[in-house]
Amino acid sequence: MITVENDAKTTGFDAACAAFYKRAIELLRQSEIPFLLGGAYGVCVYTGLARHTKDVDLFIRAVDLDRALGIFEKDGCRTEKTFPHWLAKVYLGQNVIDLIYAAGNGLGLVDDSWFTRGRDDELLGLPVKVMGPEEIIWMKAFVQERERFDGADIAHMIQSCAESIDWAYLRTRFGADWRVLLSFLVLFGYIYPSERQRVPAHLTHELTRLLAHEQIVPFHDRICRGTFLSRAQFLPDVNERGYNDARLEPRTTMTEKDIALWTAAIEKDNRSYLMGSCG
Repeated sequence: MITVENDAKTTGFDAACAAFYKRAIELLRQSEIPFLLGGAYGVCVYTGLARHTKDVDLFIRAVDLDRALGIFEKDGCRTEKTFPHWLAKVYLGQNVIDLIYAAGNGLGLVDDSWFTRGRDDELLGLPVKVMGPEEIIWMKAFVQERERFDGADIAHMIQSCAESIDWAYLRTRFGADWRVLLSFLVLFGYIYPSERQRVPAHLTHELTRLLAHEQIVPFHDRICRGTFLSRAQFLPDVNERGYNDARLEPRTTMTEKDIALWTAAIEKDNRSYLMGSCG
């Protein structure tokens, strides 16, 4: 029988929920499957801003997914590969854990580098590792749906730990998508004008120079990268207006089948999100 410490109250979890999460962490640790906590919990660790969530996000490597699902099934849980290109779920009653092993837009897989940058923490009396701030910012930068925009989380992350962010690594993480990073740096200076100097000047100078250069260099490929930011709001561009879907670029992990499945779930997922907050 699982016992739950009083710190379940401070996490916002009820007793059954806390017991489920604690058991999940114990199983992964016993099986030596590395994992990182992210989502709203990760933001809370760095910013101190807590909000109750309906599930917990655990980030694992794709190569560990099938073994992890097998372990949970053997322990009596129901599992599913909800969206095979990035997300699986573990259920016990009404409680859910998200197992995330890639970006939902196909831009990257969880790899070993994520674990070298994680931060040690404790949840429900157990040692855990939290995603590094750079990965949290990168993942959340591409969540720009009509019903959910994670820009406030990014602003709070920068405001809380700008000095500990590895800015060079963050720039590398965004890579060719540097305009997305620049947009959030601009917003940070707008949101917190007295703290805009906490973002390294050399980084903003580099990105604005790139921006100026691109203004004079023609780009002829008719491509829409908006689908990296929102799976719903730019569908008319790729379905009706003749733009190519950037999610099918060679650098991504998505296929046409993945996109179709991801698109078909939009209405259901929107209803689910509006019924309760998520990480």
